[in-house]
Amino acid sequence: MLLTLHFDDKTQTLDIPASILEEGEEFFLMMDKDMDKGWQMSREWIEKPNVEQRCQIAADKILNAINAENETLLMLMAGYILSRSPKTTAVHINTDGEMLETELVGE
Repeated sequence: MLLTLHFDDKTQTLDIPASILEEGEEFFLMMDKDMDKGWQMSREWIEKPNVEQRCQIAADKILNAINAENETLLMLMAGYILSRSPKTTAVHINTDGEMLETELVGE
């Protein structure tokens, strides 16, 4: 599955193998459990993040993975987005510290 990332005037398309979605599901469930406790999204505390917000959180982690050159985390976070929002084809990641302004683009 392809996921295109847009951030800081850059575009990067990732080809996420189906195996990442299948084998990563246990990890994704742990992420969901952690987010079930609420999440600080920029200046706002979100008590119960919905699917879109959870994907925005994963997109923020994608930026961290890119900056740290952590390919494994990058692929897992992209896999999380595709597993929870399968119609997403692109993500416009806000890099100004406003996670809630990250936009998921679907088919």
